[in-house]
Amino acid sequence: MMPRLAQGLRRFWRGDAGTVSMEFVMLTPFLIGFMIFSIELGIVTFRAAMLERGLDIAVREIRLGTGTAPQHDEIKERICENTVGILNCADKLRLEMVPTDLRNFAGLDPTPDCTDAEEPAKPVREFTPGVQNQLMLLRACLKYSPIFPDAILGNALTKDASGEVAMVAISAFVQEPI
Repeated sequence: MMPRLAQGLRRFWRGDAGTVSMEFVMLTPFLIGFMIFSIELGIVTFRAAMLERGLDIAVREIRLGTGTAPQHDEIKERICENTVGILNCADKLRLEMVPTDLRNFAGLDPTPDCTDAEEPAKPVREFTPGVQNQLMLLRACLKYSPIFPDAILGNALTKDASGEVAMVAISAFVQEPI
């Protein structure tokens, strides 16, 4: 029995039939994986660019405002209005704004406080509107679900208990005087 099996395997190994399809079969999973990775990376990059754009436009409006410091909900609304392509922006976005002294700089907490679908709603972490000529740091944290959560890039991203990934954008500005 063993010599027949060995002879059959040798014949299969040396045979020429199906060689082109064998290369196709071996390379197709890598090509499909590369396409899925490219799609996910493109969408992550698009979302990050849109979040940065929305935050920059909102900060520019605040910076050039007429002295009235906008409140949390107004800033969140401005960011979401200028963020294209992100679903449920108002529900998934969390803001943190703190005044900072330029001479004694203390940045934001290294771990951003984002929304979590598994946890009950949290109050605003810290949101101090600030006064004129004061340096302010504004951090926007957005949670989203990856399109391919179990693919190459989806596995590499850090997810919370609900399977969402956090995306963070930070901006600094000084409110102009009236």
